[in-house]
Amino acid sequence: MDAPLTGWPALRVELRAMFALAWPLALTNLSQHAMAMTDAIILGRRSTEALAAATLGANLYWAVMALPLGAAFAAAAILARLRGAAGRGWVGRMRRGVQAGFAAALLVLAPGAVLLWQAEALLLATGQEPALAAAAGIYLRWMLWSLIPFAGFLVLRGFLAAMARPGPGLAVAVAAILLNAVLCWALVFPAGLDLAGAGLATLLANLAMLVGLLGLIGRDRRLRRFRLLGRWWRIDAAMLAETCRLGLPISGALLLEIGVFAAAALAMGMFGAVAVAAHAVALQLSGLTFMVPLGIAQAATARVGFLSGAGDAAGAVRAGWLAIGLAGAFMLGMAAILVGFAPALAAGFLGAAEPEAVAARGLAAGLLTLAGVYQVADGLQAAAAGALRGLRDTRMPLLVGLFGYWCLGMPIGLGLAHWIEFGPRGLWMGLAAGLAVVAGLLLWRWQALAGRTLAPARRLGASGA
Repeated sequence: MDAPLTGWPALRVELRAMFALAWPLALTNLSQHAMAMTDAIILGRRSTEALAAATLGANLYWAVMALPLGAAFAAAAILARLRGAAGRGWVGRMRRGVQAGFAAALLVLAPGAVLLWQAEALLLATGQEPALAAAAGIYLRWMLWSLIPFAGFLVLRGFLAAMARPGPGLAVAVAAILLNAVLCWALVFPAGLDLAGAGLATLLANLAMLVGLLGLIGRDRRLRRFRLLGRWWRIDAAMLAETCRLGLPISGALLLEIGVFAAAALAMGMFGAVAVAAHAVALQLSGLTFMVPLGIAQAATARVGFLSGAGDAAGAVRAGWLAIGLAGAFMLGMAAILVGFAPALAAGFLGAAEPEAVAARGLAAGLLTLAGVYQVADGLQAAAAGALRGLRDTRMPLLVGLFGYWCLGMPIGLGLAHWIEFGPRGLWMGLAAGLAVVAGLLLWRWQALAGRTLAPARRLGASGA
């Protein structure tokens, strides 16, 4: 039997495998974010108020989306380990894992959908302007129906990542960008539906993504053997319980991260529509750069889970550290771009000459500079969390997020914004501080678990020597 690869040869093999999986996943994430950015650009051209209302609504939407996203990430980790372990009957277990993932996503979606239906009342209760709250409520009444097809798409994408076949998900997502752009423009401007039109466009695009991905899987000879829709009414209770056990802490951690930015958007509402619009621009662009390390994190979950399931502890640890290094390096480059081109990037969203747009551009440029400061920390924490999911460690990242985002980041941001009177910039300073703490703690956690993962192999090697 050939000796396992070590050193640079092993790293080069893993780099190829990681890159082959990560770049389609990252592009898929970018395409999904591009849909939201398209809506923001079109609505921003409509009016500053429309952009501000959509931003308030989108923050609530993505906070709720954290719930099925956690189920999808858990399913991806489980499926990767099943593929790595293989063995008898693994095809059936993969199918049941996909179905359990979708069932778990639907279960956790239910309370979130109720929340979105009452979005206007919630926004009014947090002190938002009545006109913005009403417009955001209309937007979300349409957007919430897109949660179901999008959750299905997420679970299928996790299945494809576990199978090292991310291409179909990318193809469908890219097509959805074009469909959403055409529908959003047509429904917002010629049809005159404004925010309702943007929400309807998102619903139709997400439904097309789910149907399209199911179609591509059904046409693929290697993938259709899993018969993912076969006996869909017979959910594996044990698999569903495992998905929920792993997924709920992931959902919680994602909700804490997304929620702190949503809370920041609500806090921005206290400074008026200009501050909310500027926050929207900075959040869209920093979120855009984040899609790449998120793709790397998804690849890390798949690779670490697969190698761990196959019994290759050294390979799993190598994959995790490589993902962390790639994410950090990419975000270092993005930090330079955001800091160096902040005014030009802000002008791309708010190009109108009206006084409010001019004020929002200036504030957005300042917030983009602050976003550039925390880029590296954001990339590192995403990749570390993805690697930890591959080892089925989901509870500690939840506690880390609670401490970093809500015990430190948000209080610091509010204090700087109101007590020190830094205003909107103070809120973003607090977000940057929270992300830095989370990144440091998750890296420490990964290092500790990586050492434990390698310990049995080291003891075996020492006894063999």
